[in-house]
Amino acid sequence: MADVTGDPIVKALQEYTTCDVSDALCKLKFRNGGFLSGLTLWSPQRQEGSTKIVGPAYTVQYVPLDDPLPKHPTHYIDSVPHGAVVFVSCPPKTPNAAYGGLMSARAKAQGAVASVIDGRFRDLQEQRDLEFPIFARDVGTAPPAELLKVAAVNVPVKLQADEQDMTIQPGDYIIGDINGVVVLPKHLAELALPLMAKQVEADSAMAAAIQGGMTFTEASKKFRS
Repeated sequence: MADVTGDPIVKALQEYTTCDVSDALCKLKFRNGGFLSGLTLWSPQRQEGSTKIVGPAYTVQYVPLDDPLPKHPTHYIDSVPHGAVVFVSCPPKTPNAAYGGLMSARAKAQGAVASVIDGRFRDLQEQRDLEFPIFARDVGTAPPAELLKVAAVNVPVKLQADEQDMTIQPGDYIIGDINGVVVLPKHLAELALPLMAKQVEADSAMAAAIQGGMTFTEASKKFRS
């Protein structure tokens, strides 16, 4: 994946929330509106503030040490493209952290937008001191080496959530804010953006009408039908 900072899709998505993206994906019949359950904002603040991330996914696949897949020959963090979102996939129910403060230091130096950890991460204060956005399932203290190895980068990875069957493809757009994290499949992006614009316009008109005394039912019928 090359430098992606000039991607017009990324620029356009900056205007929308994760909820806007999900609304559009629901209209396109994409499961769960692209929502990735269990991933919440930890840095630079815990579930507050105006943090917003948008970028194509640079995926990292961790597997158990006894997995037959060979260990990836180089450290994934040195190959993060400028403008990308690092998406680290960790085997479910792993107590050790799969990501730490030095990873964010390098990712930030590379120009990465954020890191999303489908598992645990550590060094929370370091992450916040860096003001680097982190979304994750939880925190931990132990490093991954005693349990895990990186098997591949930029490969499809499955979300580690029992309630969902979701796959993140390299280059899919990752959008995150205090509502959570959404994946927008790359092939649906150009279809979804006009739907987001239309929905936001309708919702803004509805909000103004409701504040002016119109009922929700009336406003919905007038602006959404």
